[in-house]
Amino acid sequence: MATRFGIAASLVLFCAGLQGQVTAIKAGKMIDTDAGTVLSNQIILVKGGKIEAVGGNLSIPSDAKVIDLSGMTVLPGLIDCHTHLTDSYADADPLSELRKTSAFDAFQSIPNAKAVLLAGFTTVRDVGAYRALVDVALRDAINRGDLVGPRMYVAGAYITITGGAGAVTGFAPDIILPWDLHFGEANSPWEVRQRIRALANQRVDLVKVLATGAVLTHNSNVKSAEFTPDELSAAVQEAQSFGLRVAAHAHSPEGIKNAVRAGVASIEHGSLADDESRQLMKQHGTYLVPTLEIGECVLDPAHEPPDFVEHGKQVAQAQRENFRKAVDAGVKIAFGTDISVCPFGTNAREFGLMVEYGMTPMHAIQAATVSAADLIGVSSKIGSIKPGKSADIVAVQGDPRKDVRVLEKVSFVMKEGQVYKQE
Repeated sequence: MATRFGIAASLVLFCAGLQGQVTAIKAGKMIDTDAGTVLSNQIILVKGGKIEAVGGNLSIPSDAKVIDLSGMTVLPGLIDCHTHLTDSYADADPLSELRKTSAFDAFQSIPNAKAVLLAGFTTVRDVGAYRALVDVALRDAINRGDLVGPRMYVAGAYITITGGAGAVTGFAPDIILPWDLHFGEANSPWEVRQRIRALANQRVDLVKVLATGAVLTHNSNVKSAEFTPDELSAAVQEAQSFGLRVAAHAHSPEGIKNAVRAGVASIEHGSLADDESRQLMKQHGTYLVPTLEIGECVLDPAHEPPDFVEHGKQVAQAQRENFRKAVDAGVKIAFGTDISVCPFGTNAREFGLMVEYGMTPMHAIQAATVSAADLIGVSSKIGSIKPGKSADIVAVQGDPRKDVRVLEKVSFVMKEGQVYKQE
């Protein structure tokens, strides 16, 4: 017993020592995402998982651990506001859930989370899982230190109508789904409220509603509006009572407008938005989370079910042109990929499409840092390299202002002061 106690005490002292150690990062170029500028030859002091000081003339403590990134461009850890880490890229059909268990989904999510973190995304907003609450378990395992992955803000399940977007559909009518494959099903304002209460009790971080049909749902119509205005208003009101924000999947103009008027924080995809939709989003301060890259991945007939490919053809190009119009209209935009439709770890390919369809590189970077942090509601913690914020720091070779695609090859990843990748 004495030996075991001695080992435990040593571990505590060792961890306390690490918490007290200062790490000094030499940044050749550092992107100030708040100001949208680039600073040269900066020193970033990190202690206890947080940024202690930033400046060009800081003295480095003699006992500090020094990380030399003087030949790189340094920026805050990236944020993806639309992920599905517990889904499978290898098996794109939601019907595959009928062949799996929640434990299977949990274990398959472990490499997904690691790939996204090593791609430079230190935070994600995970907006729904087919099997309810697997994402909550993944978040908690990462927070405990059991697994390597990004900081997660999770929705727990999809709030959707019977047979609606995000539901597991396309099976025979005599099959009864297990509880966790239809946990978020709701068909009236009061059922919506009841489902959100149940999710809040399970400690979710946000609510995800599906206001229209979906590309990745069998027997769905992407141009339809599914939840009624009253149901969407009930969702927002109930979520707010628990301090939660609502993300709304929406493709069609009517569904987008219904969700914006209800007071959702963000529209996911917004593929078929019209001018009135954009005007309402700007007026209400609603974020657009565009998810442009899936327009390529979902059209791959070797990977996606045939009806999903057909659904994708209805929205893919329109989504990109409407993204351009949203940028021109001044709609607030936060970075999101819908990762799982495309391979995990390829999140940064979204940047190139955002720039191709109208954003400046700096605007795209801000969408994945300060704007994303604002959407999630954690601007005081992440999104920029400033004293007091979490030490989430990434670095790349080259200048992303000149070629934003250099963000696809992140060379250095630090999350909460711990280095996970250094090439």
